[in-house]
Amino acid sequence: MFSPDNYHFEIYPLSEKDGGGFLISYPDFSECISDGETIDEAVRNGREALIATIATLESKGLEIPEPTVLGDIGVRPYI
Repeated sequence: MFSPDNYHFEIYPLSEKDGGGFLISYPDFSECISDGETIDEAVRNGREALIATIATLESKGLEIPEPTVLGDIGVRPYI
């Protein structure tokens, strides 16, 4: 069983034109994105989306990627 807490995520602010709030994505799962009005909400929604993505991959017998080690990727802090 894969833990969603082991996967790195990225959060970006959304413009007012795009509805505001924050977008969360998981580099290890290109198909998994979510959003929220606040960073905390985006993280909660993203975690739920990742759990659903992993469950779908498992149910279809597809490979679930191992979590990327943070030292292996360039990390850009959100400021």
